[in-house]
Amino acid sequence: MSIPPDLDAQIEAAAAEAGITYSAWLAATARKEFTIRAGLEAVAEFEREHGRFSSEEIAEAEQWAREALGRSRRNGPRGRRSA
Repeated sequence: MSIPPDLDAQIEAAAAEAGITYSAWLAATARKEFTIRAGLEAVAEFEREHGRFSSEEIAEAEQWAREALGRSRRNGPRGRRSA
């Protein structure tokens, strides 16, 4: 496997900032990617079965996400895990 030097440096810095190893950071990032993919597939499946979300439903979801992000930023991380 070959990682471009600039990306390698960014990963190394992100891992150090998170207080985890390089490989743990890569594993956590891969897990997040797979979680996002599964979520997107679940939404697509729901829409296939029930129809597309309305503009109002999307607006409500976006508002909920903004509020959740705000709560998360106020409360800070709940602890870090390494892989």
